[in-house]
Amino acid sequence: MGQVHEPDPGLREQSMGELFKQLSDDMSTLVRQELKLAQAELTEKGKKAGIGVGMFGVAAIVAVLALLTFTACVVAALATGMDVWLAALIVTVIYAVAAGGLALIGKQKVTQATPPVPEQTVETVKEDVQWAKTQLPSGRK
Repeated sequence: MGQVHEPDPGLREQSMGELFKQLSDDMSTLVRQELKLAQAELTEKGKKAGIGVGMFGVAAIVAVLALLTFTACVVAALATGMDVWLAALIVTVIYAVAAGGLALIGKQKVTQATPPVPEQTVETVKEDVQWAKTQLPSGRK
């Protein structure tokens, strides 16, 4: 079974003001220590995230290189049946059409997201204001 500990006899001799000051000091110390711990943890996570973001950057560069190599492969394959300049032009037009389509889709998504105002929240706040007005006594108009 657990042991029952007697309170520190020195605590009984301290005034309530001293005890509250000691409690306040202890809480301040605890909060500072917790903040330092949180800062250290976030710093460590930030370093790991930075490494991950760097890896994504390198992966994007490698993906672009792969796309360029694939493009050369497609041009070379088409060039077996036509002039090289014509094969390169066909691949360029295909890429331009794909880029245009993606740009249009991206523009639509951005248009749907603007204006960047939380419309639903604005509406609920308006409803709250209306409700609050109905709660005021009728003598105050």
